[in-house]
Amino acid sequence: MNMNFDLADLRAFVAVAELNSFRAAADSIHLSQPALSRRIEKLELALGVRLFERTTRSVNLTAVGRDFSHKARSLLDDLENSLLSMQAVAASQLGEVVIACVPSAVYYFLPKVLRHFHEQYPRIRVRIIDDSANAVLESVARGEADFGINFIGTQEPEIAFQVILKEPFVVACHRDHPLASRQQVTWAELAKYDFMTVDKSSGNRLVVDLALANSNVRPSWCFEAKHVSTLLGLVEAGLGVAVVPRLSMPQGEHATLAKVELVEPTVDRNVGLIRRHGRELSPSARKLYDLIETTWPLASGQPE
Repeated sequence: MNMNFDLADLRAFVAVAELNSFRAAADSIHLSQPALSRRIEKLELALGVRLFERTTRSVNLTAVGRDFSHKARSLLDDLENSLLSMQAVAASQLGEVVIACVPSAVYYFLPKVLRHFHEQYPRIRVRIIDDSANAVLESVARGEADFGINFIGTQEPEIAFQVILKEPFVVACHRDHPLASRQQVTWAELAKYDFMTVDKSSGNRLVVDLALANSNVRPSWCFEAKHVSTLLGLVEAGLGVAVVPRLSMPQGEHATLAKVELVEPTVDRNVGLIRRHGRELSPSARKLYDLIETTWPLASGQPE
């Protein structure tokens, strides 16, 4: 069946069905009679049935037309109610946003943005999926989250990746550690100290391994963990040093943790907003997406 008709055709049909007159229906929807007749013919052709019995004096619905008129009215009523509901949501700023986010961004950046967002839109609820980089990517790809903050996804064809920050990795050490007073540390120098790292399932480990692929410096680790937050706990306990994204480090002075610039080679990761190609964000999600995009450098304490 050729279903080549549109809402305007349905409105024309309903108008004729309600008024039992092509002339009155044409006037009610501001169409000429020939244009109205063409719409009805188009609809009948698409459905493969006759909807009206027409004579020079009267217009009556066929049995099929009577049944279809109820369905068409219901369809148009549902559409109108949906549009009115959307307008009500927009007017009252109601809604819900689901954002997937890597833990470092959740802990050290997202709260400041969410505070500002909640002040502006107190009736929009935000649900956070805080998980690993791979899990965040999957949540967005599967449509479980409206969008995400991640550092992987640039190679995924179904994912749009909007870079908002290029972030270096730094050396994390205890404030009492010999490296804490240094301005820079090379990878070769890290080999002199107890070194800790995230395991190979971590997206951060992949970034580091790729950066060191053509280098002959690769410290041997003594402790391995799944999450960067665990590594920082081990660093605070004085068990060694670790290489972590700068965003995962506390801002400003910290009682026990210090960060040192890492060189030879430097390691960076691009942090960005990710969403599915071809999926339009809801009005509520778009508001939060735009706020993160515009305020990230300031809220994260990083230079633009």
